[in-house]
Amino acid sequence: MTTNGASQPATDPKVYDEYKEKWSAQPTDEAAWLQRAQDVAAVLVRDAAVRERENKSPRAEVALLKHSGLLKTLGPKKYGGGEQPWSVGYKVIREVAKGDGSIGMLLGYHLLWSTTANIVGTPEQADRFQDLIISNNYLLSGAVNPRDNDLKITSDGDNIIFEGFKFFNTGGVVSDLTVLEGAYQETGDHIFAIVKTEQPGIQFSHDWDNVGLRLSESGSVRIDKVSAPWTDALGWDAAKRQPDPSILGIPFASLLLPRRLLLTLEVVSIQLVFSNFYIGIAWGALNEATAYTNKSTRAWPFGGDNKEKPQDEFYILSTYGNFLAHLRAATTLADRAGLELDALYANHGDRQSRAKVTAGERGEVAEWVASVKVVATDTGLRVTSGVFEVTGAKSTARKVGLDRFWRDIRTHTLHDPVAYKNRELGRYQLLGEVPEPSWYT
Repeated sequence: MTTNGASQPATDPKVYDEYKEKWSAQPTDEAAWLQRAQDVAAVLVRDAAVRERENKSPRAEVALLKHSGLLKTLGPKKYGGGEQPWSVGYKVIREVAKGDGSIGMLLGYHLLWSTTANIVGTPEQADRFQDLIISNNYLLSGAVNPRDNDLKITSDGDNIIFEGFKFFNTGGVVSDLTVLEGAYQETGDHIFAIVKTEQPGIQFSHDWDNVGLRLSESGSVRIDKVSAPWTDALGWDAAKRQPDPSILGIPFASLLLPRRLLLTLEVVSIQLVFSNFYIGIAWGALNEATAYTNKSTRAWPFGGDNKEKPQDEFYILSTYGNFLAHLRAATTLADRAGLELDALYANHGDRQSRAKVTAGERGEVAEWVASVKVVATDTGLRVTSGVFEVTGAKSTARKVGLDRFWRDIRTHTLHDPVAYKNRELGRYQLLGEVPEPSWYT
């Protein structure tokens, strides 16, 4: 969390002990999961501005997520998970982000990484890691920034060894498990593995000192001879040291394109994770601004059409109404994209049908997700910066903390340039092209 390589003090998990008992009963349906997420947001928003200024490692907030059960939203019921579809997972992320964007981001990345073995692993691996994650209520992070050099993977008997450096890793410092990915030096093929975070070979730099998402525990990490058994190389045949064709049910020689399509389903998922916490943060800004205007904003006395209350000011009413309309539209679009992704997973959920996912099917869903990314970015930035126009000069005080919403969205919307999403959608509209699978589509 600081630039000198030293970690900041952590928040004390005991401050949320009461919720372990209060939330001991796990939600059973979509409405209950969303209510739980809203309850978590209500706890976080009470002191979000103060915690953001203090910039402490969010150990307590992770404990709150664990007490709530939200880490288990997508997990299989047989191990204690909620077994909800991704469409519900996205809504849960969005609700938490309304209270605290950093914690919504941590939850979003966790839900994404916790399904890695489901996507690229063998059936046995998927089942084993779901048991490990859900039964222990673990939080996951991933050191898989594709803009950095690949981690180097070598073989040492029954183990694979990861080495390298990643400039960006979200939530790693407070995670229980970390997803690693790199290139196997003997063949150039990529391998994913899930390892324990707390070990000497995973060395966090504690250098996240950016303007927004300050409690997300992002930053760089060095991977120094971190080992995993070949049996944990996701989607690989441990005996043959090569990708396992049983994942897709087709010959090894034909694996490349389907594997890329299948893997980029996870990339599509994470782009929708991003958009949903953008939308949640923007809703948080609108809600905070609304409360501030109703309590503290004063009408402008020099306009020639003077009003006694800010709620009677035409420009204030118009601005709030416009922001509400655009956020409702963004939310509805995000929900539709979530259902489109649900349908793709449902149609290709078993091992045999995975081989049949087409570039067109994946591309169509990707363009729904790209549409959400564009709208969430544009709307989120506009709302989080525009609320100051209807709250007044005093709302810029640090103690109000209204600026955190804009800083959070501005920070993460630079993750990958939205201009390329606009271009991608333009080619889809004009030329009927779907995007080539990549780490960012």
